[in-house]
This record gives sequence, C-alpha cells and structure tokens, in this order.
Amino acid sequence: MNPPQCENRVDFNALSKAKRDFVRARRSLVGNVPTIAITPVADGRTGAYESNVAGTWRMAEKVSNLIRRQVKLPDGAGVRVVVAPEIVYGARTGARAQELYAREGVSANIWVSRSWSYSDELMSACQGLGSSEWLQAAYGLNQTDRPGAVWLKAFCAAMDEKMRPIFSIYNPDLEAEDGDLPPYVQERLLRFARCAAAVAEMRGKNYLSLGGVSMGIIGSDVRRNVMLNSFGMGTVSVDMVAIKGRIDQGFYDHAELDRAFKFMRQNFKFVFGEGTRPNPPDELLRLCCLMTIITRDLMAGNPKLADDKTGKAQGFKADVERAQGANAILAGTQGQRQWTDLYPNFDVTESILNSSFDWNGFRAAFPVATENDSKNGIGMLIANLVTGLPQLFADIRTNWTVESIRKATGKNIGKIAPNGFIDKRNSGAGALDYALDIIALVKGGKAMSIQDVAAAIRDDAALQEKLMRTACANTTYMRAALEYFPGDGLSSHFRTPGGIPMTAYRYNVVGDQLTFSVVEGETVELPKDVADHVSRVTDPTWPETHWAPRGMSSFEYMSRIGPNHDANSFGLIGADLLTLNAMLRIPVDMHNVPSDQIFRPTLWDRFGGDDFRACEKLGPLYQ
Repeated sequence: MNPPQCENRVDFNALSKAKRDFVRARRSLVGNVPTIAITPVADGRTGAYESNVAGTWRMAEKVSNLIRRQVKLPDGAGVRVVVAPEIVYGARTGARAQELYAREGVSANIWVSRSWSYSDELMSACQGLGSSEWLQAAYGLNQTDRPGAVWLKAFCAAMDEKMRPIFSIYNPDLEAEDGDLPPYVQERLLRFARCAAAVAEMRGKNYLSLGGVSMGIIGSDVRRNVMLNSFGMGTVSVDMVAIKGRIDQGFYDHAELDRAFKFMRQNFKFVFGEGTRPNPPDELLRLCCLMTIITRDLMAGNPKLADDKTGKAQGFKADVERAQGANAILAGTQGQRQWTDLYPNFDVTESILNSSFDWNGFRAAFPVATENDSKNGIGMLIANLVTGLPQLFADIRTNWTVESIRKATGKNIGKIAPNGFIDKRNSGAGALDYALDIIALVKGGKAMSIQDVAAAIRDDAALQEKLMRTACANTTYMRAALEYFPGDGLSSHFRTPGGIPMTAYRYNVVGDQLTFSVVEGETVELPKDVADHVSRVTDPTWPETHWAPRGMSSFEYMSRIGPNHDANSFGLIGADLLTLNAMLRIPVDMHNVPSDQIFRPTLWDRFGGDDFRACEKLGPLYQ
C-alpha cells in the first residue's frame, strides 16, 4: 500500500517566469483573520457520553453564535470560529481537533463541557507542538446533576501544573440550559474572545518606525525585541528621507491628493495666521495631505503605485517593490526635530490617520504615534482592536486642582472636578472623533458596551455621516507655532465634550521589563471661561481634553503615570486591557479596575493574585 501523498506540488518553472505584481489581500493588511476554536468535551463512557452529547453541542452552539455575532475587528470583519469535528473524549478525538485547528490557523480555544471528562488526558487537543501560543479558556456548566464545574476545576488544575495559562468561566449561580447563556458567562466569553482576537490580529504584522528618536524621548526608542517577544510583531524602520523622496519624485496617487485637498478645504475651518510663513496656505495644506497619503502608503501599500498605466498618466515611475508598504498595523512618526525644523509637522497626518474617516469616507483607523512613541502607540493599537474605535494620543500636559483653578480664574469647580483634572492635549495630532461624544450619537449608547457603540456606528451609514460631519464642524486647523515648528504645519483644535467615560493607559519599559498602566475616568465639562483660560495659558491651537480619573486625584495620576504621553479610549475598558495583558504576560503596575471585573487565568491565583510574579514565571508569550 502506498503512503498518502502530502506534498504541495509547485511548478517552479512557471513561477520563475511570472511577472512580479502587487498581490491584493482580502483586507488592508496581509494576515489571517483571527480564528477561535470551540472544543466541546464530555465523558466518553458508553451511556454517559450519549446522555450528554446533545446538551454539550447546544452549549458549543451558543458559545459559537455569541462570538460570531458580537466579536468584530475595527474594519468590521468578524472573527472566524471553527468547531471540533466531534466531541473530544479521549486522546484520538483530541488529536483530530488539533489537526483541524492547526490547518485552520487557530490562535485561541474555548473548551466547553456540561459533564465530567478526563481532564488531563484531553490536553492533546490544542496542546500539541506548535500550539503553545494559543490562548485558552474553559467554560463549565454550573448545575447540580451535570458536573461541568467539577471537570472545569480538574482541567484548570492540570493546565496550571503544565504552566499553560487558562481563563476559567463558571456562572456564579446555578444556570438553566434553556434560553441564552447567562449574562455573566456572556461577558467573560466576550472579554476573552475580544482580547484573544486582538492578540491574534497583531501577530505577524509590523510596527513602522518613520524616523528615529524624537527629541530624546525614551518612548520613541523602538525596542525590536520587545515588539517581537511581547506582541509577536516585527519592526520596519524607514528613514524620513523616504517621505521627502516620494514627494520629490511624485511617487503617490495624484488624483487622491486632489481629492484630499478638496475634502479638507471644504469640510474644515482654517486659521492660517498672520505675517511671513514658510508656506502659502493652500500649498501648506496640500503638502500636509500629501504627507498623510504617503505615510498610509508606507504602512499598508498602494496597488496604484505598482501600476504602469497609472504611473504614466500621473508622471511617476511605477515600482512594485516600493508599492508594497510595510504591512504595518501601527506606525510612529519622528517629526521633531529633524523633520519639523525644515518641513511641516505631522499633525494633519496623525489626526486624519488616527480618525475613523478621511476623504475616502468612513473606515478603520490607521493608528500612528506622535513623536514615534511606540510604547504609547502599541497601547493605542491594542485598545483600537479591543474597542473597534480610534484612540486619542495626548500629552499629560497639566494637573489642575480646584485651588489652582480658583486662583487663576476665581471660579470654583469643586462640584465639577472635586479631585482636579488633567489637561490632555498635544500639538494637534489627536483623532478627530474626540471632537464629539460618539456615545451620544447612538440611541441608548450610554447603556451599551463601547464595542456595541462601535458596532452600531459601523453598521449605520447615517451615523457615520453624522459623526464625520460633526467632527469636521467642531475642528479648526490652525497654523503651527513657528517657535516649535520652524518648518510650519497645521494643528487640529477641538475641545472634547464632558461626561464621556474614558480610559487612559500606557506601556512602560523598566530595564527590559514591560509594564502597563490603566486608569478609568471621565471627561470634564468646564465652564467656558475656565476652559478658555486653560487653553489660553497653554496652547490655544492644540486639541484639548479635560479628564478626571476615578477614585484618585488628578495629582496622583500625574505623579504615578510613567512618561509624558498617555493614550485614551472612549469607554471604560480597563477590565479588557487587564485580561489582554495577562494573555501577553505583561504585568499591570497601576489600575483602578474594580476587583469583581478582573479576569485573569487561574494560574494567577496560584501566585496569590500577584501579577508580577505570575508574568515573571511565565515570561513573554513569544519568547
């Protein structure tokens, strides 16, 4: 008997004669759609198996439907869900699941059971060679006559002993099997799935470093091994002369530049300033739009740049290699000072790319970190993937107390911000979505999760149009201060409304140790004359967001947060970010997440809940 032929036959002769081309991907970047497996398990003994099979499949179906329906990526793509070919009850059935999952590109797995099963012996499913990076969760039914919880405890103990972190899901109350999954179970399943999808979406993609270290800021020292070992990402470095070269050579889509300039001129207000400036107004705006297009092309590529016909019509030489981009899911621009001493700043570029729209319409954000602060940028990427929404890069500019406001303005803000507030602003690169309260756009938005708010906007063209129209109306682009930016520039100015739940976060590096900080809070609506004073004495051309942390003073936040930058997200997402960092094995050094919302693997309990000890013992996910 001849053995089965498994080789993938390739016609190398044909390949050697094929013309190189820009191969389009199904999405903007190349990579697998995050894929989550559902693995039902049961007692394999004859009789016991048969009495559990229908109920076990119903559990698996509910979990699968929940994730398919509610877990989406920022571009609207749903995660893939694959299910084991049969209920796993022993080594061979487990191996069948392992074979399928490896072939389907699984990156996370959820075990489900309503009965006892041989816990340790099932680990051949999703625990074979090549699957050590797969994220694991287990859901056991809480019922008196169906010991899914007994299996759950035994299985988690086996995983702990093997140093394979697993998230345990078990409803606090006895649960009925008819109807929907209990809300507690749904919340935990969705948190695991959203965070696992974010981890998988990053993996294998790149951080694009445009330039080097900006003004000595340690955050913009891009640590390649940190990106690789902790996030599974590569790093591509491009000198900023590449941007100037594309400008000089005309290596960009000229038709898109015309469209971008027209869109910006028609939809935004501008204050171009007085006196002698390096660039006439329209020339400046056109150059800023061009820098935006080029930065995006360097991140995601552009097939038009590989097209000879387009190049000939527009006056550039098409180049397949240069058209490819860096497959970058995140970028950072050095800007100051080597670029901005000579050319316009990147505020238009960053504000547009970080937003949910541009001249091409509503779309997923392209996260870009100001001043190449990759440690802030990676947090923006993660929060973007978890929420589906743009993120706000900000300077932690000033801590204002009730007393300091009283001295400066004579006004008492004790009822508005009793513990003070942080003035968050930067040079104009903030995502334009923060010029409005997007939660209020959605009917019933305040009672929804931030992910459901994002989904509602993504699924409704009218809401998208309203978001874009309001953001444009609330934003004024103003000429940059030449003392900071001798090469000119345009800074976006807006004021974020108060009363919006908002989470601040930041990655830090101590030696070679990566840590994470996350604090939930709310934006503050200051009296107009108070807000105007804060703006006037800081920089009235920059976007401003006034924010107060929950459960601590603004001074404590400013004292304890690491560097001069933080990133911010609509919604209270601290619990999600704690879960995700546990998946990546990155300890959290500062947070204000309520204890009943913290969801980490059972292994953390074996270390007394000590995040640092657990992460140190496990080491980075990809090392």
